[in-house]
Amino acid sequence: MSQLINFLDFFLPRFCPACKTKLSIKEKVICDSCYSKFLRSDEERIRHEYERKFSDEKIIGGFISLFVFEKDKELQDVIHELKYNGKFSIGTFLGKVLADAYKEKLNDWGIEFIVPIPLHRLKRAERGYNQSDFIARGIKSVLNIPVANKIIKRIRFTETQTNLNLSDRKVNMKDAFSFRNNKIFRGKNILLIDDVITTGATTSECGRIILEGGAANVYAASVAIAD
Repeated sequence: MSQLINFLDFFLPRFCPACKTKLSIKEKVICDSCYSKFLRSDEERIRHEYERKFSDEKIIGGFISLFVFEKDKELQDVIHELKYNGKFSIGTFLGKVLADAYKEKLNDWGIEFIVPIPLHRLKRAERGYNQSDFIARGIKSVLNIPVANKIIKRIRFTETQTNLNLSDRKVNMKDAFSFRNNKIFRGKNILLIDDVITTGATTSECGRIILEGGAANVYAASVAIAD
C-alpha cells in the first residue's frame, strides 16, 4: 500500500490545505505540523458554549465541537479550502476525527440520523455543494449512522450573519427552514452537523423545525466553535 501511495504522490502530490507543503505518506489530509496547532476544545469550553448558545431555548439537547475557531490561523485556512475550493476530503477527514473523538457521546445520545445544516438553493448553486454534507459522510463512515440531507430545506435566503449580533441573527434565521417530509424524523434522535457554529442561531432554528416535526431529541455537533 505504501508503495502505491508513493507512486501516486509522485504523479499527483498531495499538499496541506493550510501551509501548502507536500504531505508525507503518513499524513492523510492535513500535515502534522498544522494539525497540531489547532486549538482543541475541552469539556469546560463546550459546556460554557452550550450554556451560552443553546441552554435557554431548550431546543438543542446536547452539543459537541472538536476545535476552537481562531481567526487567521491554520484551522481557518483549512475550513476555507473546504467551503470555497472544493477540497471535499477535508470535510470527510474532519468528520471521521469528530466521530472518533466523540463516539461514546454520540452512542449515548442514540443518534439515528445525521442532518447537515442545509444551504439555500442559490448559495448551493453558487458554491456547487454543501460542505457539511462531507463532514456528515465522515461521521457516517465511522458510526454507520444514515445521513438525511434532503429532508430539511432552507426556504428563505438569509443575509450573511457575519455582522449581526445574536438577537439579529435569530430574527434573520426565523422560518428559514422547512420539512420536505417530516414523518421520517418522528420519535427519532437527530444530530445536526455544521462546519463552524458561532452564535448557534442557525442550528437552533433548524432544530426547532425538526422538533416541531415530531423528533424526540435534537443534538448538535461542529468541527469548530467560534465566539
